[in-house]
Amino acid sequence: MKQSKFVFLLYALVLTGVALSSINCWGPGTVRGNLGVNINDQPVWGPEGYDRADYYYIPDIDSYYSVSEHQYIYRDGSSWRHDATLPNTYSGYDPYYSYKVVINEATPYQNHDSHQAKYGMFKGKKDQPVIRDSRDPKYFEIKDHPQHDRWVRDQQQH
Repeated sequence: MKQSKFVFLLYALVLTGVALSSINCWGPGTVRGNLGVNINDQPVWGPEGYDRADYYYIPDIDSYYSVSEHQYIYRDGSSWRHDATLPNTYSGYDPYYSYKVVINEATPYQNHDSHQAKYGMFKGKKDQPVIRDSRDPKYFEIKDHPQHDRWVRDQQQH
């Protein structure tokens, strides 16, 4: 009798855990939880296919880009610097033709060694589709997208 109660309680606990995990994973979530979409904040040179992107890790320059702050985060000696533009040492970098890895975690540069090891293989990869070239209407809301003006006119007509 006691064994069947134990099995029942164990079974109920496992099912509760699975149910809670499913609820947590439901919808467009991120590492930090379901924070919604931020398509309109993403630059048109960002990678296509993401409803949410907090940061990009850019293997070509071994740096990050903060989507919400519109700033690059790069090494300046032993510290990380945040700036709207890159220094002259990155003058050959073209964001449209470099691979960007979406990182949805707070302060990703604190995990830089892990990102560098995990995503360094994308350095030099130039064929990632970018938002500017996407024909997916969800990106037309971005003001720098080539279809934005048409999207605005369509919104005004409806």
